[in-house]
Amino acid sequence: MSKDTISKEEQILQVMRKVLTDIAKDTYTPADLKHPLSEGTIHSIRDCLSLITSREAELAKEAGRENSMRPRYIDEPSSSVEVKLDPNNFKPKKD
Repeated sequence: MSKDTISKEEQILQVMRKVLTDIAKDTYTPADLKHPLSEGTIHSIRDCLSLITSREAELAKEAGRENSMRPRYIDEPSSSVEVKLDPNNFKPKKD
């Protein structure tokens, strides 16, 4: 299997993660209202998402792929540096 393709297990995990997060978004309830899902169901969804994330990381590591799905904050330090160049500053020197 090449590094660009993902296994059937990884596809299943991605769909499961998407479905569970969609359920969480669709059932969002303001703090002053009773949530339609029970506390046990909410806890189970969190546990499933945690297991999915762990397994996805294991599969990526086994396949030799970097797991870069982690979100980043704008002010979080980055390992790369962006340098903006102004083409007006690159005028040829006159001899």
